[in-house]
Amino acid sequence: MTTTTEQEQGQAPYIAAVDLGSNSFHMVIARIVKGDIQLLHREKQKVQLAEGLSDDLVLSEDAIERGLNVLRQFADTLQPFAPQSVRVIATYTLRRAKNSATFLRRAKTLFPFPIEVISGQEEARFIYQGVAHFEHFSGRRLVIDIGGGSTEFALGEAEQPLRLSSRNMGCVSYGKSLFPQGKISSRRFNRAIVQAEQELEPIVNSFRTVGWQQAVGTSGSVKTIRDIVVGFGWSTNALELAHLLQLRNYLLKFENCQDLDLPGLTDDRKLLLCSALSILIAAFQMLHIEQLVYVDAALREGVLYEMSDRMQHLDIREQTMQSLVQRYDIDQAQAQRVRSTALALVTQVKDSWQLNEEDALLLSFAATVAEIGLHINSSGVQKHSAYILQNANLPGFNQEQQNLLACLVRFHRRKIRADELPYFSLFELSKVINLLIILRLAVLLNQKRRDDFLPDLLAEAGAQTLKLDLPLSWLQTQNVLAADLLQEQKNLKKIAFKFDIPSLQELSSQLLIESAS
Repeated sequence: MTTTTEQEQGQAPYIAAVDLGSNSFHMVIARIVKGDIQLLHREKQKVQLAEGLSDDLVLSEDAIERGLNVLRQFADTLQPFAPQSVRVIATYTLRRAKNSATFLRRAKTLFPFPIEVISGQEEARFIYQGVAHFEHFSGRRLVIDIGGGSTEFALGEAEQPLRLSSRNMGCVSYGKSLFPQGKISSRRFNRAIVQAEQELEPIVNSFRTVGWQQAVGTSGSVKTIRDIVVGFGWSTNALELAHLLQLRNYLLKFENCQDLDLPGLTDDRKLLLCSALSILIAAFQMLHIEQLVYVDAALREGVLYEMSDRMQHLDIREQTMQSLVQRYDIDQAQAQRVRSTALALVTQVKDSWQLNEEDALLLSFAATVAEIGLHINSSGVQKHSAYILQNANLPGFNQEQQNLLACLVRFHRRKIRADELPYFSLFELSKVINLLIILRLAVLLNQKRRDDFLPDLLAEAGAQTLKLDLPLSWLQTQNVLAADLLQEQKNLKKIAFKFDIPSLQELSSQLLIESAS
């Protein structure tokens, strides 16, 4: 295994992607060679997190322990890797579980890599990118991935996704509720198919309007169904609706999934087969799919390719920000002023506050879109901005990064309500506060929306303290700004933060002396 030191010596870098799925945890290790990905090692462990998710969305202790045990094993394999060389993605179950924070906190104690919980649309985007990079296709392509807790649908052309959707239906969750203990019956199949069709109904028109020339299935459920159909000799490769219905009719000869002995069906897939087949039949019928082929690439490969892109300084999040700027007609000149001031302050305090390049990048994104809420109303702009960012589809951002952007812009002006700050697993609260203070100052100092207005800023930071040196002669000409800075000192004092501006204190003393005389 290549270590961090070996990578620094110029050898092809090793990277790893870990997928914490609802049925299984997967890890794949690869090497980047001339911009391409060479897959070197795969590990898969059955966890069935979704099996431990109750009807009220609480993850059981047994499921949590199963997941943590696998993470211990993965941590051993990944021991030589630097943190930036590993990306860990969590999907449906940890996205939905009310107590996912409990799992994430406990995982931190034994697994040294940050776990990113991603949205359903982001999961669909990664799956599409994995397929698009793995196998070229000149036309539009529909990709379907049946997971343990959700099924992702992605439609795109080349490497550009055009439609993305995640539906709350998966082979583990449907198996648990509709085929309990592996029971098989015609009534259970009908109920599962109808329920899946109801789940698909909202996206059917949107996907069919765009259309596609190829339909692709990925991951274990589709592979298992394809292997069974091919094993029976019903097809040489592609799946058609007739094959799926034929398989359903064959399964109805049995009363329980545990009794199945089919070509291509492994023991760990027996209890998932009927539910996966029902979802796939519903997709064929609702989307009018004629044929579907299997491709051996999905979310993990998509994550690897995006890691490779970031190493080449191609970050899709930059494109996402530019899309927001254009869609909401953000004042780019003002955004640039705020961004430049924020990054200038970061440069001076990063060592004291232990801010890294990723922190600075996320802060710059927040500065770029802080005024996005003006599109709704100038009154309470910070609340409108936060709402948009909290609910928008932001390709490239995991859930916590999206929450951080929303949090920063929500409190970039007015009072900071400490009790309304969200819990973060990936970011320490002190770091969130520090980034927020930098953004607030950058916005406040640029309130006149003028270039070449600010003097050179000198900042010095400590634990819950920041000293900002501003020329007294300059501050004496900025009465409104001086008053706002005094108010900011009071705002930050309420969250136990000391904001010191020596020239402001001197100016206040002068004003008191003049008033007394």
